[in-house]
Amino acid sequence: MSKTHTSLPHRRASSLVLLAASGFLAAALPAHADTGKLLLTGGVSTIEGAAGGGLSPWAVIGTQAAEGETGASAFVSRAVTRDYGLSVVGAAVGIQDRVELSVARQDFNTGITGTLLGLPGLHLRQNVFGAKLRLAGDAVLDSDTLMPQIAIGAQHKRLQSSGLDGTLAALGAKRSGTDLYVSASKLFLAQGILVNGTLRATNANQNGLLGFGATLGGSENGYRVQPELSVAWLLRKNLAVGFEYRAMPNRLQRAGNVAGLGDGLAADDWKDLFIAWAPSKNLSLVLAYVDLGRIVPATTNQRKQSGAYLSAQLAF
Repeated sequence: MSKTHTSLPHRRASSLVLLAASGFLAAALPAHADTGKLLLTGGVSTIEGAAGGGLSPWAVIGTQAAEGETGASAFVSRAVTRDYGLSVVGAAVGIQDRVELSVARQDFNTGITGTLLGLPGLHLRQNVFGAKLRLAGDAVLDSDTLMPQIAIGAQHKRLQSSGLDGTLAALGAKRSGTDLYVSASKLFLAQGILVNGTLRATNANQNGLLGFGATLGGSENGYRVQPELSVAWLLRKNLAVGFEYRAMPNRLQRAGNVAGLGDGLAADDWKDLFIAWAPSKNLSLVLAYVDLGRIVPATTNQRKQSGAYLSAQLAF
């Protein structure tokens, strides 16, 4: 297991690249969304930067921009579970309610796991660059029909070098990968209910924070299609409650068995119960109870990683 840490100049360079990309997304295109969308129908920012719920992307295009407009958004999120912490910042641009470009930076505090691996204070940092294209339908205009809004998307993820590099290499996991997904969102406006289903092709371990794929012990390294489901109920025009479910690949379990860890690297599906509030047209806040299942249970005594999630988004 390697204890080599990323050099300070490299960390600074990576941060500058991400900040430059965020600045480009937020400022390179003129944000002139004057009319905007119905509150909360454009979703909020996921932990990967795309518009949707907190855990799963939806078919909606983020920001307040409607057709003929360009908009921008920025967000910050924080999740704290029994043993870990995740901080995310990001930005997105919505173009003509048709195309969405996003960027997010994830910072995962490994907590007790890093300490037990001899790497106290270890953080896993990942950059996510996303693109989404609306193919058909309009969530609001088609709300009185059975036609959903349909979009396809891609998220390229790059995990920064850390003290965990040697461990990931031994497991046969890569430090970069690209998720592909298709989402369908159906808004029943009269009932105030939005339902979204997403199919994601991915080889990411724990969203990519533990690398991509694993070849140790003959584990498969290819993609698997994972389902995701979100349901939101609009209690009033600026307040919604709901839940999300996101199936997660479990590729590291076999590699962990071969390494003598039993199911110590097993992964479980992610879930949350959330409440979203839009106190104004441009601001939305999300509070959620999250259950991320087991994350490296070999070091956490098989504890389920449940806790709180808070996110704030500004959109124009």
